Amino acid sequence: MSAVSVSSRLNKGLRQHYLALPQGDLCQVTYVWIDGTGEGLRSKTQTLEREPQGIEDIPEWNFDGSSTGQARGSNSDMYLVPVRMFRDPFTLDPNKLVLCEVLKDNRLPAEHNLRSACSKAMEEVQDLHIWFGMEQEYTLLALDEHPYSWPQGGFPKPQGPYYCAVGADRAFGRDIVECHYKACLYAGVKISGANAEVMPSQWEFQVGPCEGIEIGDQLWMARYLLHRICEDFGVIATLDPKPMTGDWNGAGCHTNVSTEAMRAEGGLRHIEEAIEKLGRRHRYHIRRYDPHGGQDNKRRLTGLHETSSIHEFTVGLANRGASIRIPRQVGQDGRGYFEDRRPAANCDPYAVTEAIVRTCILGETGEEELSE
Repeated sequence: MSAVSVSSRLNKGLRQHYLALPQGDLCQVTYVWIDGTGEGLRSKTQTLEREPQGIEDIPEWNFDGSSTGQARGSNSDMYLVPVRMFRDPFTLDPNKLVLCEVLKDNRLPAEHNLRSACSKAMEEVQDLHIWFGMEQEYTLLALDEHPYSWPQGGFPKPQGPYYCAVGADRAFGRDIVECHYKACLYAGVKISGANAEVMPSQWEFQVGPCEGIEIGDQLWMARYLLHRICEDFGVIATLDPKPMTGDWNGAGCHTNVSTEAMRAEGGLRHIEEAIEKLGRRHRYHIRRYDPHGGQDNKRRLTGLHETSSIHEFTVGLANRGASIRIPRQVGQDGRGYFEDRRPAANCDPYAVTEAIVRTCILGETGEEELSE
């Protein structure tokens, strides 16, 4: 049997008694931020005297950056600046979750605060009403980091019967997926779907469409909810782009892009122009599409398992083995959106969407070599 955490076996019914206690007019606000890895999430909670009605009602706070890989111990205080508020699906109304930017002591963005630069880029193109949708793939692991429900030290049957499947021998961890979906809806996260993926114990949820900077905010909070729910169930959700070597699919974060012009009559021309620009900056985008400059994605983008090679830029109609896919319906309608299939599951959505805006809309040029 797959290993699960000891804390997941605590009496959840007893916990419900305390969560149901009245709290008067007081409100718990949990601050959530990205840590010094650029991938991990941290959180802590404080009490406000009343329920905040908007983000402006939530005060700035601080934390010990030396314990999150973001500061030295001799100068460890970092600012938490609230940027987007959500309902709390764990302690319920009136309590809140708030996503925060991290600032250094000089009020400049911390090293892994990529939201600040992304927000400036989105402001420059706000008149074009650019929409993003992101498809977050992830894999459930037991505490021994072997995929959840896989035979101990072994492997399940080969890929084929697991994608969008039902059945106890094909779908593993659906309780987590359904709880996450409902938690996102309650919180106000713009989740738009979920499905089982090709590798057993791998799943996907979709966020969007969202305009501009909001897609990054929404996806980061959706990730927080996923990790928090997996904590309750005693399993791990990994965003590793290739959690299992061999004949198994990796995990991506496919990104759908559409401007107002692309959605209008004749929009396919604008889609093709954007894709042409992306092709001229392939290496630049690969460097921005995972937290380690392409090294994580190198394990995934092999040209196999529904990927294009990391060294090639390819385009295809309804082709899931291409760098960029134009959906069949878009080809028929002559307008809509395109899908960039290169971002890794552990990408920073702020980095991905900023790069797309800078290349496709702001017209920036120039390449960067892949590190060896």
